[in-house]
Amino acid sequence: MTPPPSGPVCAGASQYASYPSFSSYVRARGPVLLRTARSLTANPSDAEDLLQTALTKTFVAWERIEDHRALDGYVRRALLNTRTSQWRKRKVDEFVCEELPEPTGLPEPDPAERQVLHDAMWRAVLKLPERQRQMVVLRYYEDLSEAQTAEVLGVSVGTVKSAVSRALGKLREDPELTPVRWRNGS
Repeated sequence: MTPPPSGPVCAGASQYASYPSFSSYVRARGPVLLRTARSLTANPSDAEDLLQTALTKTFVAWERIEDHRALDGYVRRALLNTRTSQWRKRKVDEFVCEELPEPTGLPEPDPAERQVLHDAMWRAVLKLPERQRQMVVLRYYEDLSEAQTAEVLGVSVGTVKSAVSRALGKLREDPELTPVRWRNGS
């Protein structure tokens, strides 16, 4: 990072004299101010641009700054204000298109595969003892909570938890569901 030129900052700015004290300040405090700018941006190049902009604003106001001991605060405020202005002015591009792009997620399962899974699962549920089957159906097919299932069946919540756990263990071990699990990647 180099200090601004000793001549005019920009065309039409010839009324600004050369400020050796400004150049000294930039050489001495530049690295510290650059760290501050880097904390405000995600990109080191953007931080350098941000600092140059803030230093240019400081250079233009150099004669108006009464207390040069408070220059760091002035430049930091210029950094923050400049960054805020950049953030507010950022352009959001919107493009009109004929069709919405397809989501890039997992492909939808084949309806026939879903039906095979559903049928295999139902046959496995039918193999469970009646009490476990009732609890699995109420919990997972009817989507009742453990407390609601316990209330419907007139048992404790602990009984529902343990019976459902045993039933799920039996379903995991059911040989008819094994090929379905492998096809679906689980």
